[in-house]
Amino acid sequence: MSIRQLPFIIATTLSVWLPLRAAADETQFIDCSLLVAPEYPATWPTAPFPRFQIMHQRTIGPDSPYNIDALLIDGNTGTQIDVPPHSVARPDLKRPKSGELGLAYIDKTEAWQFGGEACVVDVRDLLDQAPKGESPLVTREHVLRFEKQHRQLRFGDVVLFRSDYSDKYYLPLPAGNRYIADALDHKAPGYPDPDPDCMELLATRKVLTLGTDSASMGPLPSLAEPTHYAGLKYGMIWTEGATNLGALPPTGAFYCMFGPKHKGGPYGEGRAFAIAGGDLPKRLIESAKAKRAIDLTPTLAADSPVTSPGIGAGQHRQVYLKIDFLYSEYLDMWHHTHLMDSMAGTHLVPPSFALPPEGKAVQYAPQVRGWLEEYEGKYGERGTSSMTTEQVPLSWTCGEARVIDVTALVGTTDKRSWPASPEITVAHLKADEQKHGELRAGDVVIFHTGHIDKHFKPQPADTGLWLDPLNGTAEGWPVPGPDAIVYLKEKGIRCVATDAPDLGGVEPKRALMTYWTLGSNEIVGVEFLHNVGEIPDNAYFLFAAVKIRDCHGGPGRAIVLY
Repeated sequence: MSIRQLPFIIATTLSVWLPLRAAADETQFIDCSLLVAPEYPATWPTAPFPRFQIMHQRTIGPDSPYNIDALLIDGNTGTQIDVPPHSVARPDLKRPKSGELGLAYIDKTEAWQFGGEACVVDVRDLLDQAPKGESPLVTREHVLRFEKQHRQLRFGDVVLFRSDYSDKYYLPLPAGNRYIADALDHKAPGYPDPDPDCMELLATRKVLTLGTDSASMGPLPSLAEPTHYAGLKYGMIWTEGATNLGALPPTGAFYCMFGPKHKGGPYGEGRAFAIAGGDLPKRLIESAKAKRAIDLTPTLAADSPVTSPGIGAGQHRQVYLKIDFLYSEYLDMWHHTHLMDSMAGTHLVPPSFALPPEGKAVQYAPQVRGWLEEYEGKYGERGTSSMTTEQVPLSWTCGEARVIDVTALVGTTDKRSWPASPEITVAHLKADEQKHGELRAGDVVIFHTGHIDKHFKPQPADTGLWLDPLNGTAEGWPVPGPDAIVYLKEKGIRCVATDAPDLGGVEPKRALMTYWTLGSNEIVGVEFLHNVGEIPDNAYFLFAAVKIRDCHGGPGRAIVLY
């Protein structure tokens, strides 16, 4: 090398190194979830497992100012999570595989266990390296190889087996038959998966959270149940059907996976993602490892008020139903699916919930046309949006938790004005800033009303949450008005959350104006939280809805790490 070449070599090296360094310093959200849609192999393909369905029950027009969807979805759909009762029998059954973990359903999983440091075990050399109908086995040697290259695994790690199987084979049907069906029919090799001995090794490392980018954690044709039990008996939980694991570094990223909080669920549909780069991953990893986490999601159950009954006959949303379809004699348990509104329980409100797509002429009902004229006279033209759930950036629904206590508004309306909801105004937001500091761009603003904490009760004591306020026999819950939403937009807020049933309230006109304002300003909502009063300072809010295409809602689970 001559001295004259040195500047060129330095410049070339810096041109490669500096962008990599910048990427390492910049926080990135990495989606590790499969898209759920009817034409994808999102559900287990053997009978009697039900196929996923999304039903657009109402669309924006004369009958409704909102897009309203219902879902038929079970826990074996898309990217999913398994918990111990998938294989561990209840203790009262007194069977060889019985234990207390047979009661550790998905609604009982502690929030801290959903996340940790991603440790990506590269097993791409196994892809398709087996006879048709059989899975290449991930063994303890693969784990030991990772440890030799990086470090020994430990409590707080999330071990992710990366084969790139889902990246390659999760495709629209019929090509998507290669993902599961062809392997089951012995037309193609199975997906790579760990054997029971690999699980035993991970148990010695105190690892409690795993993931695979295969369709299941169970190797074909005969080791599925032995491998499941080998890990689940220790209290492990794991992601099945992850994807895009190649975008994660081998160690150092924060990974999490959670989904709807179904009562008594032995597994559940979910959303997996990772956060890499900058200081945030280390902070979240340390919090999860120290078990500093709070679950903000009420449990979904058929006897609880998890969906809106609407105002007047025929205006209710799809009620939440648990539908049994396959009985497991050993576990004395029915596998089940759910028919539910897309906004059942804790859920996302994307811009397209209240906004039509660009270029679509909307024929609102006469009353709503009058409301729109009034709205546009004050706030400008109502926007348009095609941003459904799967398009909402993960970074919008995660951020520093900024709790604004509005419980003082409870009881401030005149009974003669009911149905009415106290309005959260710009003055309330500014008062909070005077006390707690300026709102910052990227904060997740969470309104603490206390409504769900007080009124979320099973039937027949459930009327206080929705019915009484909507019918005007009780005061509505506090909600932000359009002016407050405009102010939050000016502050750089992308996500507004509440521990009330919704952000609109009980007055249809003002509710619609609030949702128009949210959507027009590209602010998303997260509704139906609880335990908000327990959130400490310096907490980080995490929420992601199940990745369902063309969905105008989106069930999920919200937690904070602190």
